[in-house]
Amino acid sequence: MDDERGIAPLAGLSGIGKSFGGVPALKEVDFTVRRGEVHALLGENGAGKSTLMKILSGELGDYRGEIRIEGEQVKFTRPLDARRAGIAMIHQELDLVPALSVAENVFLGREPRTRFGTVDRGRMLRETAALLARIGVGIDAGREVGRLRTGERQVVTIARALGLDARVLIMDEPTSALSSREVGQLFDVIGELRSRGAGIVYISHRMQEIGRVADRATVLRNGEVVAEFDARAMTAEQASTAMVGRPMGQLFRAEGGSSSGGGDVLVVEDLAVVRRRPRPGRREPAGISLRVGKGEIVGLAGLLGAGRTELLETLYGLAAGAPMRGRIVLDGVEVKPRGPRQAMKLGIAFVPEDRRTEGLALDHSVVANTVLSVVGKIAKAGVVSAAAERRVAGKTVDRLGVKLRSLTDPAGSLSGGNQQKIVLGRGLTTEPSLLLLDEPTRGVDVGAKAEIYRLLGETAARGVGILLASSEPAELVGVCDRVVVLHGGRSVRELDTAEAGEAELLAATMSEGLGETL
Repeated sequence: MDDERGIAPLAGLSGIGKSFGGVPALKEVDFTVRRGEVHALLGENGAGKSTLMKILSGELGDYRGEIRIEGEQVKFTRPLDARRAGIAMIHQELDLVPALSVAENVFLGREPRTRFGTVDRGRMLRETAALLARIGVGIDAGREVGRLRTGERQVVTIARALGLDARVLIMDEPTSALSSREVGQLFDVIGELRSRGAGIVYISHRMQEIGRVADRATVLRNGEVVAEFDARAMTAEQASTAMVGRPMGQLFRAEGGSSSGGGDVLVVEDLAVVRRRPRPGRREPAGISLRVGKGEIVGLAGLLGAGRTELLETLYGLAAGAPMRGRIVLDGVEVKPRGPRQAMKLGIAFVPEDRRTEGLALDHSVVANTVLSVVGKIAKAGVVSAAAERRVAGKTVDRLGVKLRSLTDPAGSLSGGNQQKIVLGRGLTTEPSLLLLDEPTRGVDVGAKAEIYRLLGETAARGVGILLASSEPAELVGVCDRVVVLHGGRSVRELDTAEAGEAELLAATMSEGLGETL
């Protein structure tokens, strides 16, 4: 498995096989990581990427084949074995302890000690601050992780991995919750690691990133290697076709929604939330105006901290109790959502950004997660029959094309894309007039994205208004009819996607000090 120069790779996996319950997840996979290179690992959810990397990082010890680290055969039976060999992994699903501080999470399990044997908290804070500064962010190392935004938590996991000074660093969707500025800073860090001779495995569904950061790309499909590319010469169409086994065609919906003559589902006028005690790291609405027509998809753009998530939460009633000014008009009637239950009664559905902690009960079945929002509707005399639940869940799963073995499977056992479809399907079962989406395709593969975009197009065609927050310019331009740019909790610009492309949207989003509101 030596390279063309006869040098053993940092990590070499040969003939790796793994099955779960008799079902093959990996089939004789070969994969190498060389010194000073970024090797992209691509594939749909369920293709075997995570399983392969869990084997390399020691999380799965029962497998076929062999692993060699710098030419020496090893056998990892636990993550500690891999860490001692210089392998670290940044997981897509954030594995942090919310009740601990940033520094405590970064040093969890390897806390520095004073000469008296106690934890050296001062050193932890100093070294964590240095790691965060290396990435280019100013998060307080002493802040409780549970008070951080999703993007900030992602940065903490990256800092923790950097602190291990690994020879092989596995990055699973590291940019999925980062702003454009933070992505650029992460790429600078990757360049620094590469110059030091570290090898990086880079897993991402964002095709535009691969050519910027990777040297090689390997594509998995159904547990097998189906293609290898020079990452800098590879096109998104080539990668997508290899991943799904067929030409992708048009990823986004062919036509925009139609709001002409249909009236507005939502009108927001100078909306602001005035909290007596501002939430650390959050940007409340401070003067947002926009409208969403029936059958129209309107995007929300803005850097991390612009107030996109907070606006959606306010519309869904999650700012209940906080003083508000301005107006929210839904289907021609002024409303003040006082909680999710009331918001659902008003015809509002919400798909949150973090599906695993905010959108799903992972240990509960697909049925339970799907019907959660409509239990009251399908109950008869206060009793909900299992047959009625299965019927509703079955229709939703079929409509959304969810891939699973059984409706009784725990939601946590599904791939990321299928989990997201369940959260989306639950919202659609309420038959909303307004659908709120926060990063609806975060961490899902290109095939699942295409299916989600198709579902959004069908939903808009039925007259539902959709307000979609996304950090991906291509998604906003490709899916939305109009995009509203937020900055500092205010709406500062609106773009018609029939006339403006990604470059214009990026320019509007990245501009600082925009002062004109809509």
